[in-house]
Amino acid sequence: MSKDIRIKKGLNINLVGAAEQTTSKAVLSNVYAIQLSDFHGITPKMIVKQGAEVKAGEPLFYNKNIENMLFVSPVSGELVEIERGDRRRILTLKILADKTQEAFAGAALDVEKASKEELKAALLKSGCWPFIKQRPYDVVANPDATPKSIFISGYSSAPLQADLDYVLQGKEKELQAAITALGKLTPGKVHVTVGSSGNSPLATLNGIELHKVSGPHPAGLVGTHISKLDPINKGETVWSVSPQDLVIIGEYLLTGKFNADRVVALAGSSVKAPKYYSTKIGAEISTFLYASGVNEENFRVINGDVLTGTKSKPDGFLGFYNNTVTVIPEGDDYELFGWNKPVFNKISATRALTFSWMQPNKKYELDTNTNGEHRAFVVTGQYEEVFPMDIFPMQLLKACMVKDLDEMEQLGLYEVAPEDFSLTEFICISKQPHQKIIREGLDLLQKEIG
Repeated sequence: MSKDIRIKKGLNINLVGAAEQTTSKAVLSNVYAIQLSDFHGITPKMIVKQGAEVKAGEPLFYNKNIENMLFVSPVSGELVEIERGDRRRILTLKILADKTQEAFAGAALDVEKASKEELKAALLKSGCWPFIKQRPYDVVANPDATPKSIFISGYSSAPLQADLDYVLQGKEKELQAAITALGKLTPGKVHVTVGSSGNSPLATLNGIELHKVSGPHPAGLVGTHISKLDPINKGETVWSVSPQDLVIIGEYLLTGKFNADRVVALAGSSVKAPKYYSTKIGAEISTFLYASGVNEENFRVINGDVLTGTKSKPDGFLGFYNNTVTVIPEGDDYELFGWNKPVFNKISATRALTFSWMQPNKKYELDTNTNGEHRAFVVTGQYEEVFPMDIFPMQLLKACMVKDLDEMEQLGLYEVAPEDFSLTEFICISKQPHQKIIREGLDLLQKEIG
């Protein structure tokens, strides 16, 4: 029997610039890139050298700690640059795409008959395994671990995020193949969450435990669903996969080819014609950004949504896991005495100064200005109002800052990921970098406890 999830604690941030539900094919990118920052904690070992010709789906490097975990090229072409940082650490791999694409052929599998070991080996060899994330630690899943359950969130609640009900239309066959395969990798359930009022293709699949979700953001985050359905204790592991990544996994299992196609929502108040674009993982953002046009010169491109995405340049590259690119005004100007007068064009979780609470459905045109400076934590009780998990957010943040491992464990760090604190970071009057604090806490916990 399914268990519906109703979230009361949270905050919807309604922004101008939602993508219109129409999809155009993006201009083909000349260069595609794999950015190692997308794979937190992975130490790469190169398989091919700079200047080598590769096919789409051909391995580029493997994980130093798990050598059979391969990472593949999204397109065929020449590996023209291996960008390195301090201590020759690999930062980015750039591939100059061929005009005629050639795929690296693998072997299709009969997912109904394939064993757990065969499926796991195929996903590792194909480059599809990095799509599977694990908690604790919010990293690429360890194939040697057995998850007690697997979670897939088909509900988008973050501001201007791609509508998954729309982008997954017509992909039922690939989704079912991926779900069937994942179901063999866990002795537990495959939990799938969809919007209570939506029409998701995920709701029609077999072999899942379906849950309908309603409520404000972060109702769509996997961490929220895990906390309500199958909380993580010490020694336990839970995996999660994004729905669009499920499509890539399913297509590989059905055809034996790694298809890096991605439908991306280009959204934000600085975009003249926000809409969806069909492109590939690692494509240049400029190939679809300027096709929709921008309203102003001073804007910020965010690789992802406004709460969890990373700052990018217009000629940057689409992230490995991202299905949204957001463009909003750069907030580098300051309003004189802005704090000392009534404000009608900003959103706030409190009733102080702003009047956003009087118009809960109003859409705002916000910029990147934090409207304040970094300062010591102020105890207001506001974090708990937007944090639906059974965890004390303020106490957990402080435990991470002072590196108290026992407190971090007891307060539930195993269960969370940085994205779970994106909303508390947004409303923080102390302007503390919550996601960075949690990320550093998770890294320390993994290093010390493993």
